[in-house]
Amino acid sequence: MQTRSLMLAAMLSISATSNGVLASGTHAGGHDDEAIGVPGDPAKVTRTIAVDMSDNMRFTPDRIKVSRGETIRFRISNSGKLKHELVLGTKKELEEHYKAMLKFPEMEHEEENMVTLAPAKTGEIVWKFTKSGKVDFACLKAGHYDAGMKGQVIVTAKKKQGYK
Repeated sequence: MQTRSLMLAAMLSISATSNGVLASGTHAGGHDDEAIGVPGDPAKVTRTIAVDMSDNMRFTPDRIKVSRGETIRFRISNSGKLKHELVLGTKKELEEHYKAMLKFPEMEHEEENMVTLAPAKTGEIVWKFTKSGKVDFACLKAGHYDAGMKGQVIVTAKKKQGYK
C-alpha cells in the first residue's frame, strides 16, 4: 500500500509539471473536461454501448458514433487474461498519460473517465458528450497502447428539432 501511495505521489508530481498527465479534470493541473465531455448522470443515460477489451490488444468496437448531448453508459468487459483499461481523453492527454504509465506500470488510480478491469470483470463509464468532434480512448497499461489498443468516439452534431 505504501508503495502505491509513493507511486501516486510521484505521478501527481509529474502531472503538475506536464500539464495534465492524468486524463481527468478532478486533479490539480487537470485538463479541460469540456474537450471530451463531462461525467454523465446515470439517470439521464440515453443508451448503453457494450465494449469488449481483449488480449489481442483491441477494443470491440473501436469506433463508436454518438450525438452531441448524449449521455452514454459504456458497459466494458475484459474478455482477456490480462488487466486492461479504457480511458477517455484527447489524443495528447492519452499519450502523456501513457508515458507516465510506462514509468509507473503498477500505478493504480480511479477517475470518472476511465475503468480498469481484471480478467473476466465488467465495469462501466457514464459519460455526456458535450462537443462535436472526436474523443479518443485507449488502454494505457504498459505495451497495450503501443500494440494498438485504441479507439475513437465520433461525436456528431445533435439533430435540430423540426428538421429532417
